[in-house]
Amino acid sequence: MTPLTTSVDMTFASLGVRDEIVRALAEEGIHHPFAIQELTLPMALAGDDLIGQARTGMGKTYAFGVPLLQRVSTDTDKALTGIPRALVVVPTRELCLQVHSDLTLAAKYLTAEDRKFSVVSIYGGRPYEPQIEALRRGADVVVGTPGRLLDLAQQGHLQLGGLSVLVLDEADEMLDLGFLPDIERILRLTPDTRQSMLFSATMPDPIITLARTFMNQPTHIRAEAPHSAATHDTTAQYAYRAHALDKVEMVSRILQAEGRGATMIFTRTKRTAQKVADELAERGFKVGAVHGDLGQGAREKALKSFRTGEVDVLVATDVAARGIDIDDITHVINFQIPEDEQAYVHRIGRTGRAGKTGVAVTLVDWDELPRWAMIDKALGLDTPDPAETYSSSPHLYEELNIPTDAGGSVGEPKTRAAKRPERSARGERDGDRDGDDKPTRSRSRNRRRTRAGKPVTGHVEGSADQPAAEAVAGDGDAEADAGGDTAHAGRRRRRRRPRKAASTTN
Repeated sequence: MTPLTTSVDMTFASLGVRDEIVRALAEEGIHHPFAIQELTLPMALAGDDLIGQARTGMGKTYAFGVPLLQRVSTDTDKALTGIPRALVVVPTRELCLQVHSDLTLAAKYLTAEDRKFSVVSIYGGRPYEPQIEALRRGADVVVGTPGRLLDLAQQGHLQLGGLSVLVLDEADEMLDLGFLPDIERILRLTPDTRQSMLFSATMPDPIITLARTFMNQPTHIRAEAPHSAATHDTTAQYAYRAHALDKVEMVSRILQAEGRGATMIFTRTKRTAQKVADELAERGFKVGAVHGDLGQGAREKALKSFRTGEVDVLVATDVAARGIDIDDITHVINFQIPEDEQAYVHRIGRTGRAGKTGVAVTLVDWDELPRWAMIDKALGLDTPDPAETYSSSPHLYEELNIPTDAGGSVGEPKTRAAKRPERSARGERDGDRDGDDKPTRSRSRNRRRTRAGKPVTGHVEGSADQPAAEAVAGDGDAEADAGGDTAHAGRRRRRRRPRKAASTTN
């Protein structure tokens, strides 16, 4: 394993990156490579297979993106004909859009024969036709989620036989989401002579086995010292034992802390995410939500608002939040604790990125103490029994720099953060497994049953102010974002059995 050795004077140009890419990065203020980029680029540019390991926010995208673009655009043996030359497989739609944006930015001065160099994104939750048309026009690099990639490849729209470079990004998250079988099927469609790169924050055994199967003597690069903590040293971490009914009050105070900027709030369930977002919006905070019950368009709109600062609080589930790559997040709040220590690391890795400082706050309910103790022990946080804390506790205000006059709301109360969950144009449910997009019947229709022109009594309908997902919401909801969809169980309608025709006698 290659140890951490970096130089502050190193630049992309000095590492041999072509001028067009260096110019594009420089225009975005990117001049010096991060550790993972500096260590990766020499071997990746030489065409070697490699495994890159670094924590969230350490620059893995350009660690594979820059050498990928350079090899594809300078390979004189294979002309750019519009058949994909490089494929980047990512676990979620949000990460797909992020990687596509980064690669498009770095490639903006590259050309392919008589046309512009093309980077195409392929992901679920959107109609097939525009993506198929983009592939027909020519795609030099494809970034996509496993389900939609495999679907288009099996239909013959995506050609993988001409690949020179294959990248698996956030491999550990793809394992968590159950995409390993899809990944293996995609690998069988690619040529054996390709260069392969795998990037991951953690390296569980199944990922190591996968790497040994499809890679050729890869070099394992870890861009941090072996004794480094799993979480960023620049992130201050706090844990409080909190009552479920007081959590929103506590969050309202935390959001008024001095120096608080963009903030992410994590929940385990979709319905709790929407419930928290709605309650914070009613208290006057600028808040958006991202979870599996929202259509892809609504999720992209919420992320865009968060990136532009239109909203500065984003409530999200773990699955939906994977791939959100924003450098200026100051606070992360775990409204519900994660399932395990790896999920905890991914969550709080959203702040304290690229050397910046951050604050991570975890609210531990009484029934969550056993799981929190396991997370605490695994990561060595030394807080197995958090202090009992309420929204009025003085130590909460003191430790998090909250003004003593902070209340439960700010400004004028606002409307709810999101209306009824939106479905995609093709009637596909925005999957709990992002990227695995099997068409299903949309449940978002809101029909009013009538009898003789009058409404049927007892029929429950959601109003515009009440999202359907919230109709049976609660903090104790056991429905995980990657699990089954039971939100509409309470809205089943009775069917009237048709009356039989009365018999007559002669």
